[in-house]
Amino acid sequence: MWAGIACLIAGYVLSQFYRAFLAVLTPVLKADLGAGAEDLATASSLWFLAFAAMQVPVGIALDRLGPRRTAAALLMVGALGAAVFAMAATPFGLQLAMALIGVGCAPVLMSGYYIFARSFPPALFGTLAGAMVGLGNLGNIGASLPLSLAVEAFGWRATVWGLAAVTAAIAALVAVLVRDPARVEAQARGSLLDLLRMRQLWPIFVMMMLCYAPVAALRGLWVGPYYLDVFGATPAEIGRVTLWMGMAMVAGSFAYGPLERVLKSRKRLILGGNLIALVALLGLWALPLAGGWVTLALLVLFGFAGTSFPMVIAHGRAFLPAHLTGRGVTLLNLFGIGAVGVAQSFTGQISASVPPTPPEAPYAAIFLFFAVTLAIALAIYAMAEDRTD
Repeated sequence: MWAGIACLIAGYVLSQFYRAFLAVLTPVLKADLGAGAEDLATASSLWFLAFAAMQVPVGIALDRLGPRRTAAALLMVGALGAAVFAMAATPFGLQLAMALIGVGCAPVLMSGYYIFARSFPPALFGTLAGAMVGLGNLGNIGASLPLSLAVEAFGWRATVWGLAAVTAAIAALVAVLVRDPARVEAQARGSLLDLLRMRQLWPIFVMMMLCYAPVAALRGLWVGPYYLDVFGATPAEIGRVTLWMGMAMVAGSFAYGPLERVLKSRKRLILGGNLIALVALLGLWALPLAGGWVTLALLVLFGFAGTSFPMVIAHGRAFLPAHLTGRGVTLLNLFGIGAVGVAQSFTGQISASVPPTPPEAPYAAIFLFFAVTLAIALAIYAMAEDRTD
């Protein structure tokens, strides 16, 4: 079982890598393909929207086929998408590739969560979920300075071809090593409508929609253009900034699980963590020209506090009936990932519509947009019913 879980974690490392690597590739994609910030925002949006669109079929497949076949088959689609990215000659090629990669990455985290929910004591779910995200966030680190060094040494196309090969290899290992947990009888009974009718989940759905989008969007794309346009940063400098933010996200993912046991409340923990993230966002909005250690510290604080979504999923999972576990956790993930896709598209329009003089103006508008949406999420989630296992 643990060998299979390790393979799924490796797949999730790739998932985190792919959702974050456009920030570092911004300068070379702009130079080689003429891809501007709006083109890359569309590409990033398509990754998240394709990922989100797959959550319902992935949930059904997990409950009916199990995680082994579901994850292995779709990861091969992700390998195909990476190959398309490596061959892209236009921004449209990048966008098509990102959609395929999003489909390929869709099942890996939920496959791990499905195994955790069905094979381990419920009280461990939040810790295991956070640990998987924490390890997966190593992909954020890989998609920072290490990626910029690889691109400098081998070129971006050769680097992405290598990623395609690694993705295909992990898909093959998943097919061989993952072990499906025992099935629950009468799995056909119940549907997504049963889940949507559960009023306890409604505030949690809102929090899922609005807590992950800011950190995923900024780390996955906007940090790169922000540092390029406002501070004239080089690819290596962008790589170092995203490295620090990625390391903070790893630390935050690991911290939420133990903090839950200390506070004995998922709701208070999620509210407190996202309030800190809101303060960091407001700091970025108020001081868009700060640069140096000030901007970096705000991004690190935001990355650390903004990784609450595994705990939000754990909060929602506590209300799920056993036979709807797969569909339930993927529905929660759909709200989180789908919102990132919508947010990336919307922030791309903000970037295009706000005059770029001064150059920080579009980015200040994006920071403010995410601060407002996160504040709305906190107000609604404050009405949620607390529950631990």
